[in-house]
Amino acid sequence: MKDFLSVSSCTADELLELLDLSDKLKKYYKKGNRDLCLVGKSLVMLFEKPSLRTRMSFQIAMAQLGGHPIYVKPEDIGGIGKREPIKDMARVLDRYANGIMARTFAHETVIELAKFAEIPVINALTDWSHPCQAMADIMTIREHFGKLAGIKIAYIGDGNNVARSLAYGCAKLGMKIVIASPKGYQLDKESIDGTNKIAAGTTTQINNPHDAVKGADVIYTDTWVSMGQEDEKTKRVADFQGFAVDSKLLSEAPKAKIMHCLPAYRGYEITEEAMESANSIVFDEAENRLHFQRALLKKLLSQ
Repeated sequence: MKDFLSVSSCTADELLELLDLSDKLKKYYKKGNRDLCLVGKSLVMLFEKPSLRTRMSFQIAMAQLGGHPIYVKPEDIGGIGKREPIKDMARVLDRYANGIMARTFAHETVIELAKFAEIPVINALTDWSHPCQAMADIMTIREHFGKLAGIKIAYIGDGNNVARSLAYGCAKLGMKIVIASPKGYQLDKESIDGTNKIAAGTTTQINNPHDAVKGADVIYTDTWVSMGQEDEKTKRVADFQGFAVDSKLLSEAPKAKIMHCLPAYRGYEITEEAMESANSIVFDEAENRLHFQRALLKKLLSQ
């Protein structure tokens, strides 16, 4: 593994190796130990979108490993691919740093960075894929259930980058996912077919959230209005009525764990009651962004 661009581009063994390393380092750091394997190394962190968890988890993880994170806002460099071609940026950073982390809109941006940089490139989010989030989610699921095989995720909401990454993770690691979305917001057919080609019956797309949660081990949701979609807010909120994770929906799967990749907009995709319930593992999930990112950086940058 040179880069980490999507869950779909990794093998099951590679994903399991990262999960196992995440667990190992989490326990190691919780005991107050430190693994300074990245002393003298630097990570350039390119951001087109603002972030709390992505920035903090990568920056803290890099520092905990002894390395130096460099936060780069769009205005610092005149925009990614605007002031100068992405391929030029990639080759310059390749000669300065030991790794590139990018949180961008277009997935093609991280693809091009990886193509022209010999150092590792990490996808910290694109409109197409959110692999670091999905892997932290899967890490959390394995912690709470003690297994992955046979777990059913009911994903309620937009068939977006998180849904896609989770679906590919399910296909490679023995889980199943049912995605309930309003018409017009379903996960794309190519991703559904792709995951089901890896493992038959992995991904099911339906329009009824109440049917989706039947027998679910995990109920997962995400914002209805992602960054870059603000102009669509009024329409999206109207279209997603009936898709909130609330007490009525949860009553149909009372033992299911509740997950949300955050930020959460209470009163829209999830209620306050659901977020704060005993079954919510939202903040375990958020914490594991740090632990997965730390393992990923060690794997890619210490080679």
